[in-house]
This record gives sequence, structure tokens and C-alpha cells, in this order.
Amino acid sequence: MCFRQTLTALFLLSAFLVPACQAQQLGKPVMIPAGSDADHQLNAINNADASQKLALIDGFAKAFPESDMQIVADEQYVNYYLNAKRYDKAFEYGDKLFALDPDNYLNAVNMVRAAAEKGALDRLYTYGERANSILSRYKASPPPEGISADDWARLKSEKLATLKENQEYVEQCLLNGAYNSKDPGKKADDLVRFAKMYPGTAQSDQALMVAATAYQQAQNRGKMQEIVNNALAKDPNNIDMMLLMADDYSENGDQLDKAEAYARKAISLTDTAQKPEQLTNEQWNQQTSVQKGWAYSTIGQVDLQQRQESQAVGNLLKAGPLLKSNAAMYARNQYRLGFAYLNLKKNADATKAFAEAAAIDSPYKAMAQQKLDELSSAKPAHKKAS
Repeated sequence: MCFRQTLTALFLLSAFLVPACQAQQLGKPVMIPAGSDADHQLNAINNADASQKLALIDGFAKAFPESDMQIVADEQYVNYYLNAKRYDKAFEYGDKLFALDPDNYLNAVNMVRAAAEKGALDRLYTYGERANSILSRYKASPPPEGISADDWARLKSEKLATLKENQEYVEQCLLNGAYNSKDPGKKADDLVRFAKMYPGTAQSDQALMVAATAYQQAQNRGKMQEIVNNALAKDPNNIDMMLLMADDYSENGDQLDKAEAYARKAISLTDTAQKPEQLTNEQWNQQTSVQKGWAYSTIGQVDLQQRQESQAVGNLLKAGPLLKSNAAMYARNQYRLGFAYLNLKKNADATKAFAEAAAIDSPYKAMAQQKLDELSSAKPAHKKAS
């Protein structure tokens, strides 16, 4: 952890003596003259064993009740309780610190860490939003008196560069927290909050896609469709959002013509899409394969909804090999294929398809096994005597 260091009173205005942690900080600067009582006490705290630190911090807080020194004291409390994994106490002193120093960015990062380690998702996003608000205010701040706009822009750029790792840490904590949420509705809500904090980024686009899928899982079609429609309004060729909407329509037997049109457009787009630089050829091929398989499976579901089983079998058979890398989608496709064969009275083929779906740990496992049990218990039709 970074503690405020000391400056000699003689050189307080010398740039090369600004404390290292202060150079990477946003918020109210507190200068402590070298050799002062406060300096000696802070050095004692920093050098003490963990078992002695709290008493020394208490002594510092009592000895220096003025607000600026209480900023330093609260920082010490936050660091102590965070390292001791006493997160509720860390939150208590972090909130006290914000009351004295609202733009203390390091405190926001520490609060994000405490919330992430405790698994306190609500606090995590509250503090994450605070961290981003501090940065936004700093980026928009006008130059102080006596500093030109160009110099101020350069200084801000340099300062923000020193905070890059902290910014990336906050962003990753927010993503991990949302992705690990067990409640799909809560996951979706937080990912939407994330997207608003990081608009226009690849992470934002991915978060919105996962949020829309989570809303679908939570059976909140309204919010799912809102996200998808907004995304398609900005980018009509967004393949994943197009497929998600087509999937929703086909599953619900709603606007089937539109579902098929979206799916067929997605197939066409996967043939001409350009590989992003960050993906390997293998990753890109897998992604486009799943997208195309998803589209064919969706068209197959449209066929099933329209009682066109023979066409459904053709499209679902095309989808199967393309979806092999995505277990859940492959299981669903084979489950659909089983139904198509069953409706065509091709029980042997239906049994094979249901068996493939039942062999995969997915939401379709139990349903596919039920169909297998029904097929195995059905009595074979008697042949007529010739």
C-alpha cells in the first residue's frame, strides 16, 4: 500500500520532492514536513508490526484532530483494515475519508478492492461508479490559474497515465463481480451499469450482450429487447444482437418472419466479417462457427414453430457440427432435432438426437432424458399379418 511520505518544509514547492504516492493520487494534497511529530508518528506506523499498527494509528488520529491530518489518519485506517480483511471497518473509514476528501481516487480504488474481496456487489458498483466519477471530474477540470490549457492537458495526461493500472483494476473488478452474480436479473442490471461507465468500448459491447442474455434468462423480455434494439439502432450489422433477437422471437413463436430474416442476414455477415486483431485465427473461426450454427439452429426452430419438420431437420443438421464448441447451444440444437425427428415419426433418429442432448450437462439434459425414457417405454407397433 502507498502511504503519504514526507517533504521538508524548505522544499515543499519543489516538484522533485512530491511524494511518489501523491503523484499518482487525485484528491486533496496533504503535505507533512520532514522531521515533524506527524512525520515521526507516520514512520512508526509504517515500520510497526501488524499487531502494533492500530494503536499507533489511534494515537496519530488523536494527536492531530485537524481535518487535513484526519485525511491521513483515515487513509491509515483504511489500509490497516483492508490488509486485515476487516472489510466493514474499511468501508467505515473509507466513507469518512470521502467526507473529508471527496475526490480521493486511491480511496475509491481501495473501496472497490474491499467490496470485491468481500463479494459485496452493491458496494462494488457504488464505489466503482464513484471512482469513474472522480476521473471524469478530473478530465473535465479547467486549468488552474497560471497554467496554460496546453500545459494542463499535458499534466492531466501524465497523471492519468500513472493511474492506468488502477483504472484497469477497477474495470476488471466490476466485470468479474457482475459475471459471477448468480441472479441473472442482478447480473444484467450491473452489466448495464458497467456499460454506462465505459461507453463505446469493446468491454461495454460485450457487457451489453451478456446483459441482454441474462435478461432473457430472467424472462425479462422487455429489458432484453430494449438492449438489443438500442444496439441494432447504433449498429444494424451487430451479429450477436441480431441473433439474440432472432433467438427470442423463434423461441416464443413471435414474429417468425423477422426471426428468420435476422438469422439469414447473420449467416451472410459471418461470411464477410473481418477478424479483430486481438483474436487468433482459431478463436475467430470458432466464434464465426458458433454464430453461423446459432443462426441455422434458430431457423430450424422457426421451422418447428411452423410445423415444417423436414426443413427443420435440414437446418438443425447444418447447425450441429458448427455448435460443437458451445455445449449448451449444441445440446439445445440436438434437443430440437430430436423433436423434429419425433414429429416425422423417425424414432430411431429422435432417440439418437435426444441421447446426444442428454449426455451434455445443460438445461436440456433432464428434458432430453425424459424424452428418451418415453421413447424406450413406448410399445412398438404390431405388424399386420401378411
